[in-house]
Amino acid sequence: MKILLVEDEVRLSEALVHTLKKNNYIVDVAFDGITGQQMAETNMYNVIILDRMLPKKDGLDVLRDLRKQGVTTPVLILTAKDSVKNRVEGLDSGADDYLTKPFSKSELLARIRALGRRQSEIFVNEEINIGNMSFNCMKGEIKVNGQTIKLTSKESQILEILIKNKNIVVSKEQLLEKVWGFQTDIELNNIEVYLSYLRKKLSKLDCGIVIETIRARGYCLKEAL
Repeated sequence: MKILLVEDEVRLSEALVHTLKKNNYIVDVAFDGITGQQMAETNMYNVIILDRMLPKKDGLDVLRDLRKQGVTTPVLILTAKDSVKNRVEGLDSGADDYLTKPFSKSELLARIRALGRRQSEIFVNEEINIGNMSFNCMKGEIKVNGQTIKLTSKESQILEILIKNKNIVVSKEQLLEKVWGFQTDIELNNIEVYLSYLRKKLSKLDCGIVIETIRARGYCLKEAL
């Protein structure tokens, strides 16, 4: 599971990252509202942990904008504001859960597990139909005329990003950040290796799509003519 943590308190953020990674979660961190919103808009996270009081942009304003843009990722609000009015305001703004500071690590992990299960139940059968194929991004499977190809986790994430940005050039840097996270040691040149594997799998079936390499810019997925 991949989590986006938007929290400006550095010591708390470091402690949460340590706890989450210890429990086998992949974590990206943003320290202000604007950066957090930009990262959340990539739609590549299973759960977003969002502090309410953030520099540059308030957490609830970030949440409202995400929901207006159709981002449905489950959001857990963290805040020191514990009044009923504040909790209601957070939930009405689009939050899926609300946890007040201070909180126990075990309760936070339990709430994350609950939100993760809820998202899985919602999207377990979600399929994207494009070209001649049906792509199940949760299972990482492509189906064409009864034939099925299984993708690796990274290939599936790359394909999902390219499909959701159909006819738009996606740079290597964008793929790197969205698939591997902002704290990664992978080199940009390795992206081409994953694209090569993905293209080979797609070529085995008449999928009706092509992934073009746009020199010095990135990649663009289009439906074949």
